[in-house]
Order: sequence, then C-alpha cells, then structure tokens
Amino acid sequence: MHRISPRILLTAVLFVLWTIRPLIARDLPVPQTTLAGAWEGILTAGQTSLRAVFHFTEREGGGYQATFDSPDQGAFGIPTDTVIVQGNTIQVLLKAIAGRYIGTREAGADSIAGAWNQGGQSFPLVLRPRIQPPEPPKRPQEPKPPFPYREEEVSFANPKAGILLAGTFTVPSGKGPFPAVVLISGSGPQDRDETVFGHRPFLVLSDDLTRRGFAVLRYDDRGVGQSSGIFDKATSRDFADDAAAAVDFLKTRKEVRKKKIGLIGHSEGGLIATMLAAESKDIALVVLMAGPGVPGDELLHRQSALIALAAGATGEEVRKEETRRRALFEVLKSVQDSAAVEERMRAILAAEMDSALIQDSQAAEATINRPVRMMNTLWFKYFLTYDPRPDLKKVRCPVLALVGEKDLQVCPRQNLPEIEAALRAGRNRDFTVRELPGLNHLFQTSETGVPADYGKIEETISPAALRLIGDWMEQKSRR
Repeated sequence: MHRISPRILLTAVLFVLWTIRPLIARDLPVPQTTLAGAWEGILTAGQTSLRAVFHFTEREGGGYQATFDSPDQGAFGIPTDTVIVQGNTIQVLLKAIAGRYIGTREAGADSIAGAWNQGGQSFPLVLRPRIQPPEPPKRPQEPKPPFPYREEEVSFANPKAGILLAGTFTVPSGKGPFPAVVLISGSGPQDRDETVFGHRPFLVLSDDLTRRGFAVLRYDDRGVGQSSGIFDKATSRDFADDAAAAVDFLKTRKEVRKKKIGLIGHSEGGLIATMLAAESKDIALVVLMAGPGVPGDELLHRQSALIALAAGATGEEVRKEETRRRALFEVLKSVQDSAAVEERMRAILAAEMDSALIQDSQAAEATINRPVRMMNTLWFKYFLTYDPRPDLKKVRCPVLALVGEKDLQVCPRQNLPEIEAALRAGRNRDFTVRELPGLNHLFQTSETGVPADYGKIEETISPAALRLIGDWMEQKSRR
C-alpha cells in the first residue's frame, strides 16, 4: 500500500503516477534563447509542496519534446505527449497523469509563469532553469557492506502458480539454527527491498533483524526484478501463496529453526501475513506494520479523505468526492460483467467533467479511462471486498500490530481497534496493539504524514519502531 503505481493505496497528493520510467539526464544551464534544458518549480497545495521538473529537448526538424519529474515522489522521466510553443506561450500535456501545464515566458526572461492543471484543479507553478542537478537524497540508515552476517541470493518455487521467486537470505554469524522471518511487502510491484521514494525499508529492517540474530528472507514480488510470473494478474490471495512458498523454503534451510518462522507484513503485506497465519499452524509470530483491520472500501474512503484534507481540500470537496467514489465502488461490487462495469463507471466519471478545468479532450478521456482501467481489475475488486477480521480471529500465534499516529493511508483510529477486537474475539492470548507517536505510513518520523513527504524525509524507519519490533521478536523467539 505504499508506492506510486496504478494501485490506489499509495495515493499521491497531486500526481496519480501511472507510468514511471527511469531518466538519466545531464542538466545544463538554460540559455535565454532556448527552452532546452531542465526547468524546475514548486507546486503548493495546502500544506504540501512538491518540486516539479520539466526536461525539454529540441526535436529534429523543430519543436520540443519533454519528460516530467516529481522528485519528491520518487518519479522521474514521465513522458509528455505534446509540447506546444506559440509565441511566448508554452503548453505541455501529460496524458499519463491527466495533467497540463500552461505558462508564459516573456522575451529573454529566465522564468516561465503559469499553472499546473490536474483533476479539475489549478495550481500556480513558476518554472526557472535548473543549473545543477539536485544531490541524491540522503539515506543515512541504509547499511553498507561489509556486513557482520552472511548474505545469499536465493530462489524458490511457488508450485501452485508455476513461478520462481528470487530474493535475498541473510543469516547471522555464529552457530545456528536461528529463528527466521519472511518480509512481505505492500501493494504494487515491489522489489525485495520494498524500494520507494529512494528509501529501501526492507533492507534497513532486514539488516537490523539479522544483526539481532534472525535469519531473514526478503524477495521480489512475482513479475518484479528477478522473480517470474505476471504481477498484474494476481490478487492478495495469490500473493499469500507466494509468502507461503517463502515459508516452505525457509523450512528447507539448515540454518533455520523450523518452528520459529515468523512473518512481517507492511501495509497490504499485513493482509497477506494475516491470511497465511490464519490458515497455517507453522507461523511462530506475526508483525503487522500498518496492516489494515477493515475492508478495503472502508479503508480507501478514510484514506482518500485524510489525504485530501491534508492537501487543502474543503470538507465539501471531500464529501463530493466520497459520494462519487462510493458510486464507483458499488458498481464494482454489484456488477459482474466487465464491459458493463466500465460503461457505468465511465458514465459516473464523465458526469463531473463539464466543470473540470482540463478542457483538452485527450486529457479528459485519460481522466476517465485510466481510473476505470485501474479499478476494474481482479486485484482491486478483491481488495475492495476483503475483510481481514475473520482471518484475524483465526490467528493463534503472537501478534504485534503497529500503526503510526500520522499514518494517513491506514488510519490508526480506524484500524487498530478493529484488529484488537478481532484478536480478542478469536481468543488470541498473546497480542500487542500499538499506535506509534509521530510516525507515518512508512514508519518515518513525520510532522504531516502526507505521502508527498516520504521522499523528503531522510529517515527510512524510525529507530524507535525498529527497536520495538526487534525487542518484541526476541522476547517471543526465546520460548
């Protein structure tokens, strides 16, 4: 639930980033006589500020092409569809995110004054030439070799799906066998380090736990990195089968205590860990890091409202959007035929387009078609209706459920009480439920909790959160 992707669970405040491509560019000073080069500005919405960068290059035969970066969201090289320069007016259309920039550059000026239009809203955006590329973000917690433990590249099969998953297995120094844990990532195509916004949370978590004496397995999602399979055709249930295959792999390793294998799931990974622990007696412990405790539709309504309010939306705007979202979700839950679903969803979205500021027909079409294609998928429909509480009632092993106080994606006040109630109802005798002060969805120390800040924060995971998880796991593994 925490990346920029077609999955709605990592909601970007301003940009719905459907396609992210890496960009390697050399930013040069921009002469006053040309548009070529990198132009940068700051988009502000409510309490949120985001850098926006356009990279313009000249086409052979005249005219310009461009790519777009949102560095603070970890997104680079988003292709633009149209760059129009008429006199001193510059227009850039990005159908991939249904956005458009219109600006004016006075003759000889070193700035372009204009506005970014997206989703029916307009935001002032003044662009200026960027002389030097920004320094890479600082990630002081990221471990560097040599490590005081063994690291091994491994692969293991999920026979049910007919795929091979690839990962990294870290083993403590000293004589084993050791207690072990599988790390399960959140929504979207994640690599083994759960890389997001320049952070590698699972690398940091794995390093910390291995130094404490745990063998740790982290792996690329199916269809990602070195793992085979097709990511977009899988649901959370399928990802639970992948996690089960990871547990089975650990059972084959002589370094692992077979009866001391646990799960750590972050965000959607918490759902997956819950599913697996509910149906298996072989799981020794479960750590839910921002794992949901309510059905997906309830989670998304609260998530969307909290992020919109943090971005400066009014209460009336939030209520209007929720009404439309509920109508869309009801279609997804009640209509079986895929073509009929798309037709009805398009009608709901098109009804709002007359008042939108984005007048370009292509951009308007993208505003309708892309959300429809994203939501009308097996994964989204499954997530929308899956209720974790029945599975939570079946979990018998020790559970540590954590959500950050500032988490806007998995609201602690909505989810933690439901997790606790379900565990109590199932008569689980060993669980701890904690709201962690000042932490966001990635368990970073944060003032706002907004997703746009994830990449700006140098901390990858709060040391306090790491300490709590490690201490709890050590205590449970001594039994």
